[in-house]
Amino acid sequence: MGEFEGLVAAITGGGSGIGAACADLLADGGARVAVLDREPGRPERHLPVVADVGMPLEEAMATVAQALGGIDILVNSAGISAVGTVEWATDDEWLRCLDVNVVGIARASRAALPYLRRSANAVIVNLSSIAATAGLVNRAVYSATKGAVHALTLAMAADFVGDGIRVCCVAPGTVDTPWVARLLAGAEDPAEEKRKLAARQPTGRLVTAGQVAAAVAYLASPRSAATTGTSLAVDGGMSGLRLIR
Repeated sequence: MGEFEGLVAAITGGGSGIGAACADLLADGGARVAVLDREPGRPERHLPVVADVGMPLEEAMATVAQALGGIDILVNSAGISAVGTVEWATDDEWLRCLDVNVVGIARASRAALPYLRRSANAVIVNLSSIAATAGLVNRAVYSATKGAVHALTLAMAADFVGDGIRVCCVAPGTVDTPWVARLLAGAEDPAEEKRKLAARQPTGRLVTAGQVAAAVAYLASPRSAATTGTSLAVDGGMSGLRLIR
């Protein structure tokens, strides 16, 4: 039996990238997985639930709980990025990014809480970023939202520890995802831009979606029952190492 046997996981943004990797890894461990996404895909592997974190999610979570028998794990992976400084960013861009990346986590968590409270292994894992704690060039809006995710994770962990619900987050470095591929495609020299992104990590490599999923699975596992209010860096050493080359 896998370590997630008998557990139900709901994953927002699980249709691609990090969320899809999380869905597959948790399912490999025995979990019954629901993918909540605007384009959830792959009904042969996971329960697809069409949902948008920019809208109320009570109906979507009720669908998951009814179909799969409850909710034990919530992975808040849905998110969008933004490039630029505060000088360039429009109010609409600020509001959209905050709504999806921060309020979206609140919407999903609020809708899942009635089911999580019934679980003996309840956990919420949020996706933060190295941008929450490191000053990155041209990432003002995105960094602000991920800083908010980090703070929100701590506040939620404090609020729900008495209910037996753990809350943690994973803070990846630059991950090789479809979003990064689209970003690189618009560059004058995509290969050089990818090299620069990889070089930001002391390891010299982009982080993979599978590596982030492994961190999510570690935090979501019942074996991590003593871990809450924690941010786990998966960033190739970017947050802690200062190398002289």
